[in-house]
Amino acid sequence: MKCPYCLESETKVIDSRESDESTRRRRECLECGKRFTTYENVEFAPLYVIKKNGAKELFECEKIKKGVLRACEKRPVSAEQIELMLDKIESKLRAMHSTEIPSKAVGEQVIKHLKKIDKVAYIRFASVYKEFADVSCFHEEIKNL
Repeated sequence: MKCPYCLESETKVIDSRESDESTRRRRECLECGKRFTTYENVEFAPLYVIKKNGAKELFECEKIKKGVLRACEKRPVSAEQIELMLDKIESKLRAMHSTEIPSKAVGEQVIKHLKKIDKVAYIRFASVYKEFADVSCFHEEIKNL
């Protein structure tokens, strides 16, 4: 790490503190003696979603959020519940140890979490995700709940 004052590359760590998203380090330059702070953040490898047609696109949590918000519209589901759910889904997808995830796996995670939070939101999301053809599909899904 280069000193921001004299640009010398020899520094020592005086103090380290962990937080949820980063590590804060107090450093001291061995040349000029000045102190400065650095922050380290984890950089995740990008996730790609493999669509049904084989196309690959960058994973965007915002896309999932839009669908979930639409399914939860006028339902007693808080923004905190949705954010927590999205965090859990992304963590689960990253735990798959692959940078390429089938869209089916993403959809199944959303379905699984929505089912626990709100049954109506689950049915709304499932009707689009599972491409319900008619009312009998709704009836069958509700019966399975």
